[in-house]
Amino acid sequence: MPVPKGATLDPAQTRAAILRAATRLLYQRGLDGIGVAELCTTMGVSKETLYRHFGSKEGLVRAVLQARSDRILRWVHDAVAAAGDDPIDQLAAVFDALERWHGEPTFRGCAILNAATQHHDGPARAVARQHLDRQLDVLTGIASRAAVPDPVHMAKQLLTLRAGATILADHHGDPDAASLAKDAALTLLRTARSRSPAS
Repeated sequence: MPVPKGATLDPAQTRAAILRAATRLLYQRGLDGIGVAELCTTMGVSKETLYRHFGSKEGLVRAVLQARSDRILRWVHDAVAAAGDDPIDQLAAVFDALERWHGEPTFRGCAILNAATQHHDGPARAVARQHLDRQLDVLTGIASRAAVPDPVHMAKQLLTLRAGATILADHHGDPDAASLAKDAALTLLRTARSRSPAS
């Protein structure tokens, strides 16, 4: 990201460019797979620039993971919104989006959970917990709209299937993981819905 001589520096643009480059590198190599010096050299920025924008590699990691969480949640919300008003269709859309992600050639599992596994304490774990809570909120909303007796309990079951499918797709290379999880999730939701006093 070298800036041509005489060009005006835009701090927001510089920060965004570092985030984009670091996101790709850290996802490919893992948190411990690349040091600050190599990271800076590969991105074409000085350590001073990196530290000015993020304070430390830990600060950069937190920003990368937070930005990725924001992007994933936008993607999930968009899938739910595009599915219409039926909670069954909304839940199916969440798992269909998951299957498309698993099929991408650059798929290497969930970067946020991978990072939290590498660094059990610290910012990666904090972002992972928040990321899972945000997904749980989406799934609780779907379960609530389906009028199941215990939406939070149902959402936890659905999140377990969602996270498990990603682990299976990543570590076992199973192309059907999301589809299998979707079938189980829809069965759970339909069964709970049929037991609801409102149905």
